[in-house]
Amino acid sequence: MISVNKLCVQVGNFKLNEISFEVPEGHYAVLMGKTGSGKTTILETICGLKKVLSGTIHLNGKLVTHAKPAEREIGYVPQDGVLFHTMTVRDNLAFALELRKWNKKQIDDRVEELASLLGIADLLDRTPFGLSGGETQRISLGRALAAKPAILCLDEPLSALDEGTRDEMCSLLSDVQRLTRVTTLHITHNVSESDRLGDIKFQIVEGVVQRLPSKTAGELSDLTGQVGQEPRLNAEKSAKMKAE
Repeated sequence: MISVNKLCVQVGNFKLNEISFEVPEGHYAVLMGKTGSGKTTILETICGLKKVLSGTIHLNGKLVTHAKPAEREIGYVPQDGVLFHTMTVRDNLAFALELRKWNKKQIDDRVEELASLLGIADLLDRTPFGLSGGETQRISLGRALAAKPAILCLDEPLSALDEGTRDEMCSLLSDVQRLTRVTTLHITHNVSESDRLGDIKFQIVEGVVQRLPSKTAGELSDLTGQVGQEPRLNAEKSAKMKAE
């Protein structure tokens, strides 16, 4: 479960006030809004990558408002799916498990399990150089899921993909969530993505998060505009912070 209550956060001149919403355990929630509305700031704050001014964040009943990223049991996929380019795909998947002191057999078994789930077994011994956008996002998803997190946070993971690859990734995300039942918060401004994936839909408008009736989400055709410049954490820096 993700519970955000009266959250206030500021990054430079950008500020969000009194943000409140809840995602029940095991559900797939999508948060939509115009570019610059604060979607990514909310997600990064939940992950522990932004400092909270006031308000609270509870994950599965545990207060984590000021906890370190590694203490939150969150798997995080940034928008550009940054990978460690000096490591093989296998080592990218194993990285978080090695930090958590899993033994070699546990790591090997988990990597093989993820590779099978995500359809990337033939990529394990390659480095990320030359991978397609879809392959990169599959590996980023695997790395986020490696330690079996309670929460999965996705920051516009499909925005840079072509239509065919996006369709494949939507199917994969749906299957993964169904099989793992991991509580998921997915950020997007793509209405069709939201309709296909989310069983709970939110929209942020003028700094207020509203829950949407499921059948009306497809009518929100104005979500792709821009309202300003929302600060976004450098993806490589955020990946390192999450791993520590």
